[in-house]
Amino acid sequence: MAEMLLFHHVLGRTHGIGVFADTLREAGHQVHVPDLFDGRTFATIEEGMAYVEKIGFDEVVDRGVQVTHSLPKELVYAGFSLGVAPAQKLAQTRKGTRGALLFHSCVSISRFSPGWPRDVPAQIHAMDADPYFVEEGDLEAARELIASVHRAELFLYPGSQHLFADSSLASYDADATRVLLRRVLNFLQQLDGETNIVIP
Repeated sequence: MAEMLLFHHVLGRTHGIGVFADTLREAGHQVHVPDLFDGRTFATIEEGMAYVEKIGFDEVVDRGVQVTHSLPKELVYAGFSLGVAPAQKLAQTRKGTRGALLFHSCVSISRFSPGWPRDVPAQIHAMDADPYFVEEGDLEAARELIASVHRAELFLYPGSQHLFADSSLASYDADATRVLLRRVLNFLQQLDGETNIVIP
């Protein structure tokens, strides 16, 4: 089973992030969910971004990197939206990476290193009409990633919600999240050479 480091989105470590992590734990995986905001949560993306701008985007990424100092090398890195930045940086630059799961966002490969590690598989999940993903360069970054990596997949779901996989938010889409989780759990199973599993 996989050991994962999962980073929260710009609203903070919400209840829905915990539910998502618990679903993975119930499947046998070990999931670490650090709080990059020191306990703060926000009601809107705008409020969360104001806090990020106050402490600095690079500080958020650095906090994510620092978490790994007490963790093993062989990890899967995952992130929701803002959390994709530290997850992707670690996936591209930290030795031992087993895989990357990028939810609702994707950063240009060149931001963190010259290229994506050859042996690191990845999945990217977003809605096909999410303005944050489609209109702010994330879709192009995702296509760049999957074009350069043999074991990378981009999954686009119908809809315009950004944080659709957080069950504690109004933007939650249960049907899309069910499919996302099935794909994520199959991805994790395949890292160990196991067969696909089915989630009803």
